[in-house]
Amino acid sequence: MRTKLFFALLSILIGFSLLPLFAADKITPLNLKEGLWEVTVTHSMTGMPAMPAIPPDTLAKMPADQRARVEAAMKGTGGGPKTDVRKECVTKEKLEKQTAFGESRVDCTRTVVNSTGSKLEIKIHCQEKQTASDGTFVVEAANSESARGSMHTVTNSNGRMMNIDFTFSTKYLGADCGAVK
Repeated sequence: MRTKLFFALLSILIGFSLLPLFAADKITPLNLKEGLWEVTVTHSMTGMPAMPAIPPDTLAKMPADQRARVEAAMKGTGGGPKTDVRKECVTKEKLEKQTAFGESRVDCTRTVVNSTGSKLEIKIHCQEKQTASDGTFVVEAANSESARGSMHTVTNSNGRMMNIDFTFSTKYLGADCGAVK
């Protein structure tokens, strides 16, 4: 039971960390340059139940990339805020579709609260089986080469409440994305 709860919460956490700048409403794209960007995300959770260790034989049966993600997530469930840094290629298409800096989640609905070339604010509701999350996502473009934002969500999974907070900053690295997608 706790393992299923952990993976449900992990799924939501990963989904929110990859949350797009996307909504069903017509919005104004953020005024950002196309090319290679560095994204630094700091996240923290409160209310996460203690999780039992995953048996070594179960980990051994997982593909290497999945095992690495699960092990990293297990390390990230306790203590204070965690920070991750990744690179992303921002294209004209991603800016127009509002999918820069993330992927779309099918199980989430989004409502645009504010949309300009320099600021985007979205209310989010996600429903996945017995887990519901509500939050607010805000991103502000300081200029065409940097942006920062935040997200706060409250998740209810089988009656257990958890708060998830993200802050992120991005910086433009150059026009050539190389092998980064």
